[in-house]
Amino acid sequence: MESVRRVLLTGWFSFLHGEATAGDVLALDRVRQVLDGAGVAHDVAWSPGFRPDALHLDDARPQDYSHLVFVCGPVHGPQVEALHRRFAGCVRIAVGTSVLAPDGPAARGFHRVLPRDAPGMEPSLDLAARAPRPPSAVPVVGVVLTHGQHEYGDRRRHGHVAGHVTRWLAGLDCARLELETRLDAHDWRLAATAAQLEAGRARLDLVVTDRLHGLVLALRSGVPALAVDPVAGGAKVTAQARAHGWPALGPADALDTAELRRWWDWCLTHGPAAAARIRDALRDGTARDGADAPAALLLPARTG
Repeated sequence: MESVRRVLLTGWFSFLHGEATAGDVLALDRVRQVLDGAGVAHDVAWSPGFRPDALHLDDARPQDYSHLVFVCGPVHGPQVEALHRRFAGCVRIAVGTSVLAPDGPAARGFHRVLPRDAPGMEPSLDLAARAPRPPSAVPVVGVVLTHGQHEYGDRRRHGHVAGHVTRWLAGLDCARLELETRLDAHDWRLAATAAQLEAGRARLDLVVTDRLHGLVLALRSGVPALAVDPVAGGAKVTAQARAHGWPALGPADALDTAELRRWWDWCLTHGPAAAARIRDALRDGTARDGADAPAALLLPARTG
């Protein structure tokens, strides 16, 4: 094989009608780590649907590359076969792939295949397993939103709040988990008991919510909450934040991205300690609620 001049890295993340999975991208990072360590120049071809501003296959000139490397995923199908035709002048290598049909045109088109699994061979580690780890973990954020509450009539700003918050969250470096406070004993995607819901919520770094119980259950677990009241002028979310003495609250009628970011930063720095204090006060009975009213107001009077 000829000496390496420049390598084009491809995979299913490169195809317009492919997809970018976390495993594929981590496998790509592992290959890039090896090439960087060896001082080998390389480019990555991305799907325009995933990264519109990056290098795409249609823009990659075959004459610019000595080698094409196909990373991860199954080696099969017309899209892989098209790579062989377009980059016929390159040395073509598949690494960390699954080979379904060794004698098929997709597999046979490579000069060399280094599979993770193939018929008649011992499997090897998937490349994602040894991919470089990020320098720091991103926060895990539970997102609890509602599109209901029609009892608030023309004061409802729920659609506006959900749209603004989710667009903003999409641009942040965090792991987003959509959560629901509704319980269901038959739908596996939902918690069947409050204890199940609380077990998951306690493992979050932050909750972003426009729901009263999204706020309350987060604080009950000692998890900071960035709350937005979806009702113009404020309603029960604002009232509950005030009852708990919780400051990280945005109003529906004055949503501001800079203000959301300020509360986001506060929740991830000072928020955990503040939420833990509220959780501890709830647990030890220091905090008071309506059930602490005199028993005479809640229980029937004894007779006889």
